[in-house]
Amino acid sequence: MTPTDCKPLGDAICARLIAEIHKLGFPPENLQGLPAFDQAVFSTAKDTYSGWDSLIGIWRNQHGYRTGEIKLHGDGSFYAEYDVALQHPTNARWFVEAVVAWGRDDVIKSEAKLLPALGQ
Repeated sequence: MTPTDCKPLGDAICARLIAEIHKLGFPPENLQGLPAFDQAVFSTAKDTYSGWDSLIGIWRNQHGYRTGEIKLHGDGSFYAEYDVALQHPTNARWFVEAVVAWGRDDVIKSEAKLLPALGQ
């Protein structure tokens, strides 16, 4: 399993994460960056649950801080999380921690991870 082998699925997962961010209503100028499969740094690891090899990509910002991760497992399942870390743009009661995507093969599900805003 290589990044090249997984690029079509990785690109689709990243597109879903980006769609989830846009669905929340963030103006593009408020965002520090968006997940791009080609911008992750990849390694492989054995999945302790299934025993299959997994491709793991890490995203980092310009300061080297980790901003997200994508895991593509040999059995076709995957999980991705990308940090947003901003106040919700249309509902002050919420803070958007991250967006996540998960699924298997070409079935991709996603959602935002929300936390109650401080003082709410």
